[in-house]
Amino acid sequence: MRIPPRIAALGGLVALTSTLLVGGISASATAAPAAVGSICYGSLPSQAHHTLDLIEAGGPFPYSQDGAVFQNREHLLPSQSSSYYHEYTVVTPGSPDRGARRIITGKKSNEDYYTADHYASFKLVNYSC
Repeated sequence: MRIPPRIAALGGLVALTSTLLVGGISASATAAPAAVGSICYGSLPSQAHHTLDLIEAGGPFPYSQDGAVFQNREHLLPSQSSSYYHEYTVVTPGSPDRGARRIITGKKSNEDYYTADHYASFKLVNYSC
């Protein structure tokens, strides 16, 4: 399994954090709420892998909205400052528009969340499974 360089650079810290979050033990007050599930990197659709690669490379992105601040209005992700999260489109084959799939990134600890239902639910991407 290929691990994106920004994740690999963090080494054991990411593995420990993933283990704590996925195991249901909160590592800190900013850990993902219970409503946020997890998904293995390898279980993501191929288009999500492509989006994560584009994020790592700094673009170019297929939509002008990609990289915009995600405001977490649903309050499903951990509460953070207003510019902490950013959203990126995961292309949906056959969709005439951006579709419902997104990657939401958190800038301080480089966490990535996947949503397939336009922010109704989120899954923390687990790079160690």
